[in-house]
Amino acid sequence: QLQFVESGGGLVQPGGSLTLSCAASGFTLDYYSIGWFRQAPGKGHEGVSCMSHNGTALYADSLKGRFTMSRDNAKNTVYLQMSSLEPEDTGVYYCGADGTTCPLVSLEVWGQGTLVTVSS
Repeated sequence: QLQFVESGGGLVQPGGSLTLSCAASGFTLDYYSIGWFRQAPGKGHEGVSCMSHNGTALYADSLKGRFTMSRDNAKNTVYLQMSSLEPEDTGVYYCGADGTTCPLVSLEVWGQGTLVTVSS
């Protein structure tokens, strides 16, 4: 069974940092492009970042400089380091994978997500 499991979410104060993890099982990440997405309360899904199998990363323009995506193929895990968090970053963050290149418009597999709440 192809599966992603996200972790690392929680409550953080504005200006704080958080690192999310997304562990894949049932398949290997080596030949997939991986994306991080989020859904804020009452809003639609938004692409946060995307990393192709060659390691090239793309980020949403509004997030550049604050979020950094990385992948560890040996651990079959991708990460999203988030800093200078703002209340507007609150939402459910999830990862997804597809065999196509970034940006991803469809997903072969995605996780259930982890909740990030930025609040004082």
